[in-house]
Amino acid sequence: MGAIFKRELSSYYNSATAYVVMAAFFLFSGIFFYYYCFVGNTASLAGVYGNMFMIIMFVIPIITMKSFSEEKRQKTDQALLTSPTSLTEIVLGKFFGAFALYTICCCIFIVYAIVISFFATPDWPVILCTFIGTLLLGAALIAMNVFISVLTESMIIAAISGMALGLVISMMSSIISMISVDWITAILEKINFTNYYTNFTYGILDISDIIFFLSVTVLFLFFTVRALEKRRWS
Repeated sequence: MGAIFKRELSSYYNSATAYVVMAAFFLFSGIFFYYYCFVGNTASLAGVYGNMFMIIMFVIPIITMKSFSEEKRQKTDQALLTSPTSLTEIVLGKFFGAFALYTICCCIFIVYAIVISFFATPDWPVILCTFIGTLLLGAALIAMNVFISVLTESMIIAAISGMALGLVISMMSSIISMISVDWITAILEKINFTNYYTNFTYGILDISDIIFFLSVTVLFLFFTVRALEKRRWS
C-alpha cells in the first residue's frame, strides 16, 4: 500500500493537478478569510468553513478523477490488477494519496487561525473541531469519488459526475424541504451531510457524526474494491 500511496501522491505533483487544486483552494479560502475575518472584523472562521463546503464539493472530484480512470485510459490497470498487491491495498493507497493532498490543502485553515491569534483570541476548540469535521467530510467525499472513478475510463466524466454528486449533497436540505412525503424526508435527513457537518462547526464533537462519515468512507471503499474484483475476473 505504501508504494501505491507514494506513487499516487507524487503523480499529483508531477502533473498540474496538485498545483491547480491547491491554487483554487487557497484562493477561495483566502477570499472568504479576508471578507469574513478582516472586513467582518471577527475572530471566527465559521464563515470561511461554511463557504468552503461548496468549494470542497468541486475540488475533490478534480483530485480523484484520475485515480482509476487514467489507469484504464492508459491501459495500465491490468498490470495493477495482476500485481501481487491486494485490491484493498491498491484502493487504500489511492485513497490515502488523494486524502493526503486534501489534508495539505485544509492545513491553510490552521494558518488562518494562527494569523488571527496575532490580533485576537481565536476559539481553538471550535476551529480544531471544525477542522476535524472538514477532514472527515473530505474522506467520505474522496471515497465516493474514487468509486466513481473506477466506473469510467474518462477523467472528464468522473470529474463531472463527482461535481454533480457534490451539488446534490450541498443542496440536500433544499431538496428535502420540497418533498412532502414523510418517510422519504426521514431517509434523506439521515444521509444529509450538512446535518452532520454543521455540528462540527459549532464545536460539537459527536461520536454519531464521526461514525457517519467514517461509515460512508468505508462503504464506498468497499464498493470500489468489489468493482475492481469484478473487473479482475471479467
